[in-house]
Amino acid sequence: PQFSSTSTTLTTTTPARATPAPATKGVTGTFVGPTVYVNYGNVQVEITVSNGKITDAKALLAPSGRSQRWTDMATPILRQQTLAAQSASIQGASGASYTSNGWSKSLQGALSKAGL
Repeated sequence: PQFSSTSTTLTTTTPARATPAPATKGVTGTFVGPTVYVNYGNVQVEITVSNGKITDAKALLAPSGRSQRWTDMATPILRQQTLAAQSASIQGASGASYTSNGWSKSLQGALSKAGL
């Protein structure tokens, strides 16, 4: 069909809809991930969330005994990576791959509980 310059322009109005804020906005609390068994012991992560942002992460459980020195080296690195990434997409700590993997899995569980 041909349209002339005098044709009527149709205007469609879409009902105004408020865009809901993401569910993560405003989430505040402490969330504990599942205990994950790794070859040297168990790893369990607890995150603290304030208004949808991870403000702290710590290991409630981590390999100890002969593995203590690796745990002591890895947990600050894993915490720092978690705070920087604001997700479970972390690199892990070199030399502590089992602990890093356990941290990541437990962290993912804690994030799921928080709805992040």
